[in-house]
Amino acid sequence: MHNRDTPPSGFLIPDRWQGLFAQPCPLIGVIHLRPLPGSPGWQGDFGAVLAAALADVRAYRDGGADGLIVENFGDVPFWGGTVPPETVAAMTRLATELVAETCLPVGINVLRNDALAALAIAQVSGARFLRVNVLSGATVTDQGVIEGQAAELLRRRRLLGAESILILADVLVKHGAPLAPLGMAEAVADVLQRGGADGVIVSGAGTGQPTVRRDLEQAMAAARGAPVLIGSGATPALMGQLASCCNGVIAGTALKQDGVVSGAVDRQRVTALRRVLPQSPNWQHPP
Repeated sequence: MHNRDTPPSGFLIPDRWQGLFAQPCPLIGVIHLRPLPGSPGWQGDFGAVLAAALADVRAYRDGGADGLIVENFGDVPFWGGTVPPETVAAMTRLATELVAETCLPVGINVLRNDALAALAIAQVSGARFLRVNVLSGATVTDQGVIEGQAAELLRRRRLLGAESILILADVLVKHGAPLAPLGMAEAVADVLQRGGADGVIVSGAGTGQPTVRRDLEQAMAAARGAPVLIGSGATPALMGQLASCCNGVIAGTALKQDGVVSGAVDRQRVTALRRVLPQSPNWQHPP
């Protein structure tokens, strides 16, 4: 048993986190995949899905992003649990192509919460980390009540010899509410110490909504050295106020053309956000 005030040494990994990214506060750009085979919005052209994703990878890379995360964002409405095989197959193919395209670390998020599929995709494609929306506890969402998969996920990671793949877990995840009332500090402590996450993500109420400073401050205090990332609403103006309260930023909507989530990534927006984040002394701004 671990005391709540003493983090288990195997789960808090600032050295591994810092080894993954060159910057003290990395900017991780979201690749919002177009609808995949089997989803209601699927258009029948896998090549177009891949081409759009590759274009976004290049825009993020050229704009100065430090990492990427791939999501099946176009597959609405999302499955609440296990996604079908065609989704796993498509994301594995896409992730493999995207990893080959860039030297940036790539992460996987299988919406709405198929962490086991995300781990398998990462293991095969060479992705380096996962985002898990509900790792522990139970959350009421538009997909119903989603229960965390921490016990199975961590055991599967060990079984696959994939412990180098980091698990970043949302706390009080956007577009959801905990089944029982839970404060930020308690949620962070639980997902790190009892859920085994390697880092946590704090977001606003929904996609593109700003993250609250007080939530970040409470999360940083409770995390006790584990990385805390902003998961939504990261604009240059907001990050000028919040950069000191986090260890990284995941951004998507704010970096799209005209700030529209369905648009292509705007390289200039990426550069503008990267400029206001803490950076290593030898970092060169993209032209």
